Amino acid sequence: MQVRQLGERVINQIAAGEVIERPASVIKELVENAVDAGAGQIEIVTAAGGKTLMRVSDDGAGMRARDLTLAIRRHCTSKISDDDLFDIRTLGFRGEALPSIGSVARLAIQTRHADEDHAWAIAVEGGRETPLAPAARTKGTQVEVRDLFFATPARLKFLKSDRAEAAAITEIVKRIALAYPDIGFSLSGADRQPHSWPAARGSEPQLSRIAQILGQDFVDNAMEIDAEREGVRLTGFAGLPTHHRGNAQHQFFFVNGRPVKDKLLISGLRGAYADVLARDRHPVVVLFIDLDPAQVDVNVHPAKADVRFRDGQLVRGLLVGAIRHALVQAGHRSSTSNAAVALDALRGDTGGYRPSPNGGFPSSSVHAPGAARGGGSAYASAETARWDPNAFRPLEENGTVTAGFAEAASAGIDRQTGLADIAVPSADARAGEAPAETETTRLPLGAARAQVHETYIISQTEDGVVIVDQHAAHERLVYERLKEALAKKDVARQMLLIPEIVELTEEDALRLNDRAADLAEVGLVIEAFGPGAVAVRETPAILGDMDIQGMVRNLADELAEWETADGLRAKLDHVAATMACHGSVRAGRRMRPQEMDALLRDMEATPKSGQCNHGRPTWVELKLSDIERLFGRK
Repeated sequence: MQVRQLGERVINQIAAGEVIERPASVIKELVENAVDAGAGQIEIVTAAGGKTLMRVSDDGAGMRARDLTLAIRRHCTSKISDDDLFDIRTLGFRGEALPSIGSVARLAIQTRHADEDHAWAIAVEGGRETPLAPAARTKGTQVEVRDLFFATPARLKFLKSDRAEAAAITEIVKRIALAYPDIGFSLSGADRQPHSWPAARGSEPQLSRIAQILGQDFVDNAMEIDAEREGVRLTGFAGLPTHHRGNAQHQFFFVNGRPVKDKLLISGLRGAYADVLARDRHPVVVLFIDLDPAQVDVNVHPAKADVRFRDGQLVRGLLVGAIRHALVQAGHRSSTSNAAVALDALRGDTGGYRPSPNGGFPSSSVHAPGAARGGGSAYASAETARWDPNAFRPLEENGTVTAGFAEAASAGIDRQTGLADIAVPSADARAGEAPAETETTRLPLGAARAQVHETYIISQTEDGVVIVDQHAAHERLVYERLKEALAKKDVARQMLLIPEIVELTEEDALRLNDRAADLAEVGLVIEAFGPGAVAVRETPAILGDMDIQGMVRNLADELAEWETADGLRAKLDHVAATMACHGSVRAGRRMRPQEMDALLRDMEATPKSGQCNHGRPTWVELKLSDIERLFGRK
């Protein structure tokens, strides 16, 4: 078969296959060009999910006539200086986007540079150029793309529905808008609801833009990240562990202003939240990494979605360390959305207090104590019902009544109505034997006032009520102490009488041997055993009998995919978490007031105590103003 040179049109269509995957790819390239042009406002219009129309307009620098004719030809760019591919400071740099788009769609460009007397226009349809012509435009550039893939109709079959393609475009624009808060973005069209993100002003423009796109709820539940190591700086915001999502769509990473989806960064994020989040939940983050362009290669992916760091472990270590430090600083902090969920549940379908038609109490799905058992009135008559001082006295394990509680509970009360036939409830108010000290209620988690269902502690703060899950809270406290003890001393190891030989591929064995020192720190001692095997001599004693073959192979797979070997540390943490779960205060145990207050104080002083080892919240706060609204007081 004869070798021949492909034509320019076919070359451009092949390039388009790499660069232009779907309408969102076109929008990404065009919006990035507008950002590079110094635009202050970018307007995007689409139709049919971008299949029939995509128009991007900006007020940037524009192009001269000569530059416009070159811009639609391959490998023509103004963004690389001195032909140095390792000093890229713009989003675009290859000069492939416009010719690739023009080879598979109908492309029309209007642009005006400040030095020109008028605008210029040019068009490309299926790779065929039209002559340059004068046009009317005040400033900047407008690029219009119609009938995507009309020149390669087979590719239309691989596009998704209009709704799905429109959603992908929205996601792309959001990611770029997050990176450039000083630029205004608008997104509209017949296929969508219009979106507008004005240029953020003020002292914290980045936070304002994040609130515009992710909502104020994330801002209220985010930890600020600001760390630097060896010339690499990490900034942004990471959500509290109790503020999570069911997928990873709300994780935004930017490297030198470029939106990326890099597996090294995803791995680091997973490691940072490893013991504070359930495995099927995902944190919400907006993180920016800034470093010398020479330290990162952005030319490793056709769509520039992936990057390669010169020192990937430095970047990963900075990410993990910064987020873990922020989690420690957050202490007992928990998501504010938990309180909103609780209030919505309390409101039910009533939306809060509603007066009944007769002016009395509103109807409720919560039954009175007497009615709960069925039969008879819920309320006894005032003449026959007398306060029973033993009605609310908590029972000890043997059924006897705690001395002294009746007097405290009935202090100042001589007579009550409607309580004669109430059984012993599941609430213990022993914490109320003495009024809460003012100094204690000023503390973040307040003063313990009661125990409900022998599971939840009710505490009073200056402006609200805190509900604490006693088992989840104590489990986190015990877990953190166990981890601290493990960190302070070397992990105990047990020597194998006969070394375990694990057969691997040569590449896997080399990767494990390169990390032998790191593995020894967590109790796994290995050494090379020929070109494709390792010998395991010692294992962590805390793991007891373990599947050594499976463990080593899992570590090898993890190193191959993520370039980390955190699996063994995760197993150690899992053992510590299991010990904490079984060694903590169980639900169903009655606690003394002093124990409850001590638990609250420990939570305030312990990092990550806002959530248990499984990622569930350990406490919820209801503000007094919200409670008053529930009862119609506000």
